[in-house]
Order: sequence, then C-alpha cells, then structure tokens
Amino acid sequence: MLPPLRSRLRRVRGIARSLAMYHGIPGRHRRLVAFYGQFLAPGDVAIDVGAHVGSRVRAWRTLGARVVAVEPQPDCLRVLRLLFGRDRGVTILPVALGAEPGTARLGISTATPTVSSMAPDWIDSVSTDRSFAAVRWDSTVEVEVTTLDALVATHGVPAFCKIDVEGFEGEVLAGLTRALPALSVEYLPPAHDATLAVLDRIEELGSYEWAYSPVETMRFTEDGWTDRAGLDAILTRRRPLGRSGDVYARLLVP
Repeated sequence: MLPPLRSRLRRVRGIARSLAMYHGIPGRHRRLVAFYGQFLAPGDVAIDVGAHVGSRVRAWRTLGARVVAVEPQPDCLRVLRLLFGRDRGVTILPVALGAEPGTARLGISTATPTVSSMAPDWIDSVSTDRSFAAVRWDSTVEVEVTTLDALVATHGVPAFCKIDVEGFEGEVLAGLTRALPALSVEYLPPAHDATLAVLDRIEELGSYEWAYSPVETMRFTEDGWTDRAGLDAILTRRRPLGRSGDVYARLLVP
C-alpha cells in the first residue's frame, strides 16, 4: 500500500491527466457537440454510463439534452459535482450499473482512472497487452449497483446512451430489457471477443445498424453506417492496429 501522501498525489495526477485529456484539448468540445448532434436534440434524455470527468455531459448539455451521469469513482464524482452540481439539467448518480441491484467492488487505477473497472476478467485480459503494461489497479471500493432498466423507468427512454465501463458493458446490458434508440459501447482490441458478445446482446434487444469511430476522433470510418456483418469486418480490420474506439448502434425503424 502506498503512503497516504504519495497515494493522494497519484490520485491528483490521475484526475489532472483526465481533465487535460477530455477538457483541455482545443476544439475537442466543438467536435463532440457536432458529432452528438446527430443523436440528440433539445429536451432529449441522454444517459452517460461511465461519465468519468464529464466531457460528454458538457457536450450533451450544449445540445440541450437532459443528462443522467452515472459514475461510481469517488474522485470523478467530485469533478462532476464541481462542474455540473448546480445544473438542474444534469442528474449525477454515484452508482454503477449491472445486471441487478446490489453492490460490487470497483477496481480503481489511481494513475489512469479511465481504465478503472468492475470486471476482473477484463482486467486480466487487457493486462497482458503491451498498451496496458504500465497500468496498475491499486485500490478497490465497494459501490452501489442499479440497473439501466431502473434508470429508464425513472428518467425516461434516452435518445442516446453511452456505455463505457471497461469490460462491464455486458453486465450493464443484462440489466436492460428494451431496445434504446441509439447507444455506444467501447471497443478494445485485447477484448475483441467480449465486445462481440456485447454486440450480440444489443441485437437481442432490437434491430440495429452500426458504425465505428476510432480513438476519440468523433467521426465514423469511411464505411459509415452498416449491418452487423459489415461492423464485424471493420473490427477485424482494426484489431491488429491495437487502438481503441467506439461502436455506435442506431435502432432501425420498421
């Protein structure tokens, strides 16, 4: 265990790194607003599962959406409350989502809080990848767990839902029993097969078309919207590159 002062400094550096990455890059907020404008309009509900330090929350509020920000990490919660605690259009929930209500252990990487996770198997899987060689999950905290169904019942059906929970996406979707109009999940090459299982779960809920956005670029690949076979081909091509991205799903209207 790290000495208290050293641990505190590591936490501060980790959050500062996230703030610089997600709020400090010139033009990034503008790109987020332009990108999510295809999914959200004023008055829509948007659910951010794994809100982290709130870059999506900020963009979605710029678009006029009412945002439910779900984040169990204590340090990230402090940032969210500082940035949005007085905004009546933002509901901050200090919980995680899962298959059923209860509690669970969250493994925290204080130096790189973006990869904190409730999925031990996912941690074991990505730990073998060289891009995660320097990552350490050095503390845990018990967090309350609720379901996505419960959030929909309370706040309404979201026009868009982002799920970025480092390997726990399948558990989050296990707590959802209806199709949502649009959603996204993170893709990591070391967890390729797990992502395919998550996409299978989304298809169990409804008929979707798919698109892929690489590494926080806020734009889709040249393939644009495609069917599931097309998406699988995109991920297979991207997998050897070793870089993450996000898969987007849009409900097909009969």
